[in-house]
Amino acid sequence: MDIMEGLLRSLIHSADIAVENPSDYEARSNIMWIATWALNTLVAKGKTTDWMVHMLGQGVAAHTDATHGMTLAAVSMPYYRYILTYGTARFARYAENVWNVNPEGKTEIQVANEGLDAMEAWMKKIRLVMNITELDAAEAMLDGMVKSTLIMDGGYKVMDADDIRAVLQASF
Repeated sequence: MDIMEGLLRSLIHSADIAVENPSDYEARSNIMWIATWALNTLVAKGKTTDWMVHMLGQGVAAHTDATHGMTLAAVSMPYYRYILTYGTARFARYAENVWNVNPEGKTEIQVANEGLDAMEAWMKKIRLVMNITELDAAEAMLDGMVKSTLIMDGGYKVMDADDIRAVLQASF
C-alpha cells in the first residue's frame, strides 16, 4: 500500500502543477509515469484490488460521448461513499497517508469520510467532472447504464444491479 499511497501523493502534487501551468512538461510527464505505475500489476501484488469504479465508468461511457477519465471522475465519489463501510480501515489509512487527515479524537469512519471530503475538494479544485449530468447523461439512460455495467468479483463489495443503480443515481 505504501507504493500506491506515494503515487497518489505524487499525482496530487503534479496535477496541481499541471492544472496551474498546462505546459509544464515535468508535471505532465510525472502524471504519465504515475499512471503507468498505478496500472501495472506491481502495485496490486499481495493485496486485493477493486476495479468496480472502472466498470461503472464504462457503463456510463456506453451511453455518452465521455472519455474514460471523465466517467471515472463523475462516478468516483458516489462509489467510494457507497462502499465506504465495506473498507473503512483502508479508507481511513488513505485519509491519513494521502490527505494528511489527523485521526486524533476521531472514529475510523470519521477519518475515512474526512479523507473522501479532501479528495472531493481536490477534484473540484482541479476542475474534474463531478457528476454524470455534466456528461450529458439523463435519468432516462439509467436502465441502460446499469445493464452496461460489468459486475466484477472481488473488491470491497460484489455489486449487484441494485447497488449499481444506487451509485449511478447518486452520480447525477
